[in-house]
Order: sequence, then structure tokens, then C-alpha cells
Amino acid sequence: MADTWNYHQNGLLEYQLLVKDPNEYFTNLFHDPYNNERLAGFFSSKDSYWNDLKLNVFIKLLSIFDVFSFGHYYVNVIFYAFISLFGPVAFYRVMSDVFPQQKNILLFTIFFIPSFFYWSSGIHKEGLIFLGIGLAIFHIYFGNKENRPGIKRWLGVLAGLFILLILRNFVLVIILPAILAWLVANRWPGYGLAWFTAVYVVCAVAFFTLRHIDPRLDFPGAVVDKQQAFIQIVGNSSIPIKQLQPDVLSFLKNTPQAITLSSVRPYPNDVKHLLSLAAAIETEIILLLFLLFLLFRVKINMHSNNVLYFCIFFSVSLLLAIGFSVNNLGAIVRYRSIIIPLLVGLMAVQTDWKKIAIFFTGKNKKNQATTAI
Repeated sequence: MADTWNYHQNGLLEYQLLVKDPNEYFTNLFHDPYNNERLAGFFSSKDSYWNDLKLNVFIKLLSIFDVFSFGHYYVNVIFYAFISLFGPVAFYRVMSDVFPQQKNILLFTIFFIPSFFYWSSGIHKEGLIFLGIGLAIFHIYFGNKENRPGIKRWLGVLAGLFILLILRNFVLVIILPAILAWLVANRWPGYGLAWFTAVYVVCAVAFFTLRHIDPRLDFPGAVVDKQQAFIQIVGNSSIPIKQLQPDVLSFLKNTPQAITLSSVRPYPNDVKHLLSLAAAIETEIILLLFLLFLLFRVKINMHSNNVLYFCIFFSVSLLLAIGFSVNNLGAIVRYRSIIIPLLVGLMAVQTDWKKIAIFFTGKNKKNQATTAI
């Protein structure tokens, strides 16, 4: 809870600046105290205009809330929750259109996943970040369904991407290949999985080679720098990890560690307080759901699988990025909370719950025996 109250206190200071010096208030967001090239500092973890931007914009938003709430924290929470709620609502509308018979399951798995509910409903950046993701998904999906996406749809997509740019720019970089693959797959719908695979192979090659064309596009180096920044911040839930090197072999060697960190941790023995206990329980339940999905999967006919491919490819790539760069379990739980609804919902609606109930209760066998008698 320390972060959210720090945001609130800084928002109050910015609100006071609005009253005392409006000119500074409306211009300080565009100051770069480091005098760096804009692109050079885009991926930096410190002394970077772009790294500071996410905090500065968030505080600026809270200062606007303070104008109407008179500086009351809990009133600001209501304002913030109202705005951020449009993200899961947009995603729910898409998924309920894809799976119209599974609306109740979708309602629960999108809105009430504990970590997502916690991090997106309070004054944390995750709520607005998911709003950006939800806007992009909503307008791309319905724009394709209408078969003629107009300026309104493209503005909606750009608005979502802009939110990601200012609040967590590495998520923007990760979502762009998924959007590109989705748009291409929509153009040739019969080859959706092939197009997603092809786009991601090309992006993986570009990830490691673009730095030879322009040193400012050193994506492996940016991931290594991000990991080093987290290693230097020793928190209560920080754990020792193998350190990356900016080359293909090092990334391949560290892939199992990245998957484990972002998808399986925290373990039960990582539990140190109530929140980590909740995160560990949630992780075990999601892994159990994944197992049930594999064992009792039911195939559902859809007019297009592309939105599912988008959710899977985007979520997996974001999980890998988190696992490669973050060694703090609390931060991992927070960062991955924004993609859990994308994966849990897909698994839940494609799991045969009736078959599971029969398997564990044996009611079907009893009914067959009664009928035979």
C-alpha cells in the first residue's frame, strides 16, 4: 500500500502547484532534466525522461482528481476505479461476443481474479494499463467484425497504445507484434496461427539484430539493464537469479528461469505475509485450472481464432519479458496481473466443467446403473 499513498501525497503537491503556479503545472510534464536524446532514454531505468514519465503522468492525473475531491484519497479511488473499469468491460464485451454461451464464466474470470482485482481497483497504474490493452483489443476486434474499421476504431486503438506508451512503455513494445500479427491474420483469416508464428519469428530475429543497424535499438541490452536495475533494488521478496548477457545464447539459457519466475512463483515456501500467501494460492489454482484445461478441453467453434491467438502470444511474450528482467516476487505478481484475465478466461471457457463434475462425483455411472436396473 506504500506506493498508492505516495502517489496520493505527490498528487496533492502537484495540486498545490496548480493553485500557486499554473504555468509550471501545465508545462513541467514536458521538461527533460537529463537533456538526453528522446529515443536514447526510452528503455533506460534511471535518469530518463521516459522512465519518469509514467510517474509524472499518473501524479498529474491524481492532481486533477484532487480538484474535484478536495484532496480526499478515497474519493479519488472512486474516480480512478470508474475510469479503469472500462478496460475489463471492453475485454468482457469482446470475449462475450466470441463465447456468447459462457458469459457467466467470463464475468467471473475477467473481473474477479484476486490479483487483477487488487492491483487494478486501487490507485495503481495497472488499472489504466489494462484500460489501454482493453481499448486496443475492443476496437481491433469489432473493427474487423464490422469489416470496415473507420477512424473511430483506429483512434480507439491509438488511444489504448498511447496509454501504454506513457505508463509502461515496455508493454507497448511487447503488444505491437501481437497487434501486427492480428491485423495481418484478419486479412487472411484462414492462416491465423501461421501468421502469428511468422510475425513473432521475424520480431525475435529483429530483437537481437536491430542493434547492429542502430545502437539505440539495443533491445537485449535494455532487458539486461532492466534486470540489473531490479537486482540493485533489494526488496523483501527479491530472490537470487542467474544474470543475463545481451546475446541469444544467454537468453535461451535463462528461458526456463524466466518461465518459472513469471508463471509459477511464488512457491508456498516463498510466503512471508498475507499478500504473498494470497498470490501463492492464486498461482496454484491457476496451474490447477491449466491442468484441467489440458485434460478436459472442449473445442468451441468460432468464426475466428485470431483474438485467442492475440491473447496467448501477447501474454506469453509479456510473461517472458517479466521473467527475464524482474527478480522481485511482489513486482512479478503485480506486473503479470494485467494479463491473467486474458489467459484464465480462455482456459475456463474451453474446459468441460460438466465432464469434470461427472469424473469426480461419479453421478453418470450411478445414473447408468439405475437405468440398467
